[in-house]
Amino acid sequence: MRNLITDVPGLRVGHAEDLRLGSGATALIFDTPAVASIDLRGGGPGTRETALLDPAQTVEGIDAIALSGGSAFGLDAASGVQAWLKEQGRGFAVRSARVPIVPAAILFDLLAAGDKNWGRFPPYRDLGYAAAATAGIEFALGSVGAGTGATTVNCKGGIGSASAKTPDGYVVGALAAVNAAGSVTIDGGPHFWAAPFEQNGEFGGRGWPTSFPANAFTPITKGGVRENTTLAVVATDAMLTKAQAKRLAVMAQSGLSRAIYPVHTPLDGDVVFAVATGRRSLADPLLGLTTLGAVAANVVARAIARGVFAAKALPLAGSLPSWQDQFGQ
Repeated sequence: MRNLITDVPGLRVGHAEDLRLGSGATALIFDTPAVASIDLRGGGPGTRETALLDPAQTVEGIDAIALSGGSAFGLDAASGVQAWLKEQGRGFAVRSARVPIVPAAILFDLLAAGDKNWGRFPPYRDLGYAAAATAGIEFALGSVGAGTGATTVNCKGGIGSASAKTPDGYVVGALAAVNAAGSVTIDGGPHFWAAPFEQNGEFGGRGWPTSFPANAFTPITKGGVRENTTLAVVATDAMLTKAQAKRLAVMAQSGLSRAIYPVHTPLDGDVVFAVATGRRSLADPLLGLTTLGAVAANVVARAIARGVFAAKALPLAGSLPSWQDQFGQ
C-alpha cells in the first residue's frame, strides 16, 4: 500500500502544470471502463458530463476523470484527456465510432498567483492531454496538477491522496484537490481538523490541540464568490452498480466535513466522484457498502489534510504561504 488512490487496482493518475500560469490539471485514467457516480454539495460547481453519472442514465462506464484549475476555462482539460484516450482506441462504442467518456470538475484559481493572460485559447486542453499521457501508479502530492494554484483561507492548498483497506479486504482510496473557502486547520494553527483519522503521521502527527482555541468554531472564509472548491475522487476495487456508487459518493462527502471548516458553502463547488473498478463482488450488498462508505469518508478526510500538508508556496508574487512555511519547523 502506497497510501495513494492508485492502491486501488485498475487506475492511474497523472499531473501537468504550468508554474508561470500558476495552474494545472490532473487526470485519473481507468484501465477499463469503470462504474461511477457523483455527489455535489457546493453552491458554485463547475462540471462536465456529470449528468450521465446519474444511475438512471445509459452509459455504465467511464474512461477517465479530469480535474483542473482555471474555473470554467479548465473544463477544456477533459477534451485533452479525451484526445489522449481516443489515440489509445478507448471510448464508448457506437457502431464504428468511439467516444471516450471523461467527466470533469474544476476549481477557481484565477485570482491566485500566476499569469492568466493566456491569449485566445486557454491552455487547459494541452494540460489535460499531458496529464493523461503521464499517468502512472506513482504520482506527486501538493502543489501539482489541479492543485497547483489551490489555496485555503490560511494555507496553500494542493493535491492529496490516501488509502485504506476495509476489514473484508476491499481497497478504498481517495484523491482530493483542496481549494476550500474555509480552513483545513483549527483556528489558523498547525492542527488539522482531520487529525483523529490520521494514519502513521501522514500529515505531521500533531493530533488535536490540548484545548480548542476560543475562536476555533468561528467560521472564517476566503470570501469571493466562486473562488473556491474541493474536488475529490474516491475509488474502490469492489464491484458496484451506479446506484451503489452514488451512495458511496454521498457517504464519502462526510470526509469533507471532517477535514474542512466551514464546508459546502455557497462559495464552494465541492464534488465527490465515486468510482468502482469492479475487481471483487460485495459479499453483502448492504453491510458491505456501509463499510465501504464509512472507510471512504475517513480516507477523503486524510487526503484533504495530506494535500495541504504536502503543498508548497508557488515561486510567484502574491503566493499564499504553505503549512510547511508556517508550521513545519
